[in-house]
Amino acid sequence: MVQVITVEATQGGWTVQHEVAENAMMFRSGAKAEAAARDLASALAQRGAASEIHIYLRDGSLAGRYLCSPQTIPPVLF
Repeated sequence: MVQVITVEATQGGWTVQHEVAENAMMFRSGAKAEAAARDLASALAQRGAASEIHIYLRDGSLAGRYLCSPQTIPPVLF
C-alpha cells in the first residue's frame, strides 16, 4: 500500500500531512515543508514502505507528485 504525504499551503505557512499520522507538521517556508516531506518519504522507504508525495500550490492546484519506492535489503545467506 502506498502511503500519501501531502504538502499544502495554509494561513501563515505550509503543512506536511502523512495519511497515517494524526498531526500535521507546520512550516513557514514551502521549501522546508517539501524537504520534510522528502525526509519522511525516505524514512518510510528505509522501513520498506512505498510513499507518494503530493505538493499543492497556494491556489490548491497540484504542482507535482513524487514516488518513493521502498528500499529492499538483499537476503542474508547462512
